Amino acid sequence: MVDVMNWSDLLCDKRLGDGGAQGQATRSVFVQDHDRIVFSAPFRRLANKTQVQPLYENDHVHHRLIHSIEVSSVGRSLAMRVGQWLADTDRIDRAQVHDLADIVQAACVAHDIGNPPFGHSGEAAMGAWFTAGFAQGGGLLADLEDDLRPQFTGFEGNAQGFRILTRLEMYRGGGGMRLSKATLGAFTKYPVTASARLRAMKGGASYIGLKKFGIFQSELSRFAEVADALKLPDKGGYRARHPLVFLVEAADDITYNIVDLEDAFITGELSFDLVREVLLELTGKPNSGADDATPAETIAHLRARSIGSAIEASVQAFQDNYAAIMEGRFSGDLTGASSLGPAFARIRKMAATRIFTAPRKTELEISGRRIIANVMSGILPVYEELALRGWSPDGLSDHARQLVRALALDLREVRDTESALHGLADFTSGTTDRYALRISRMLSGT
Repeated sequence: MVDVMNWSDLLCDKRLGDGGAQGQATRSVFVQDHDRIVFSAPFRRLANKTQVQPLYENDHVHHRLIHSIEVSSVGRSLAMRVGQWLADTDRIDRAQVHDLADIVQAACVAHDIGNPPFGHSGEAAMGAWFTAGFAQGGGLLADLEDDLRPQFTGFEGNAQGFRILTRLEMYRGGGGMRLSKATLGAFTKYPVTASARLRAMKGGASYIGLKKFGIFQSELSRFAEVADALKLPDKGGYRARHPLVFLVEAADDITYNIVDLEDAFITGELSFDLVREVLLELTGKPNSGADDATPAETIAHLRARSIGSAIEASVQAFQDNYAAIMEGRFSGDLTGASSLGPAFARIRKMAATRIFTAPRKTELEISGRRIIANVMSGILPVYEELALRGWSPDGLSDHARQLVRALALDLREVRDTESALHGLADFTSGTTDRYALRISRMLSGT
């Protein structure tokens, strides 16, 4: 028998860590979720984290906070359209249309909250540092059991995001931000731990939710509570995605693919004619902007219309694949499965060959890798001292105490090797581009 997910379960408004919380007539639990996220310190720090283009080179390109807000706008539009269709076909109540949109908006605004500084290269840099440390052996890194190492060597911002939302922020140890289980489900693109993912892949499993991992072992019990409440089907060591994940993912895909083109035009990496041609392919219509529009205004106009076209195509793709999505069988992405799939494939190829390899971005990745390594190597001795002292901060050396004070290192939950390495990763991934550079210089004395 095929497991079919049910919207009455999927829109669960019970909070992780606070099952008795209720929404208000003018402010639902899901709206409260959104507000808790946008007022949090980790969300605020996204204003100083690289999206694609290096920060501070051009005031008109995107950083991660602006990107997250734009994704939430697109996600809400997608969800409203899908929600209306679900209501029209008697799959949800009319009153639930706004709930569905509020859930997606909250999940979208949080989707990058766990990403480290320096863009996706920051994730790779952290993973490389852990990989080198495990290979060298000795010290704290030698003590971690093999099954737990992949979650560090393949450090993943999605898993760090779930950790922030459910543990580190607000009610530490008591559900984190205490978001609704529906929002947490819609946030979790990869409902699997690193070790379970590897086992599933070795067993021949093929599923979009296994592309990466999204849960650290330390938060597995919290995710299991969420997944059980939502009744996400167990696929043998991992769960099926919440159907709203596909809308969150589509909102991200639409936004960064299209806006990256605009940013690349602004920075001079792609020509006006090329960007205009690609955006016209998405809209499928001739440009109807003002005759006296500047090149930048023309591209902005086409960008807006392209996003509208992509939303329409993605909604249709959701409808076309609805049965497979609700059964946990759909293993694609909505933009790729839509009528605009070839156009998005062209954009992704162009980004890989023309945008992601731009000299200034490459320079940023090289320097960012060194900065992150300096930070992690510089604070590692604090955690190694803790291990030697039985995980008690009492009796730390003068230098270690200075580092703890100077960097405000949070040692409250450090009680074994795994939590120590998480503490190190929590601090590093939580820094901004500028703060990481500042700490690196302080630690190296330059």
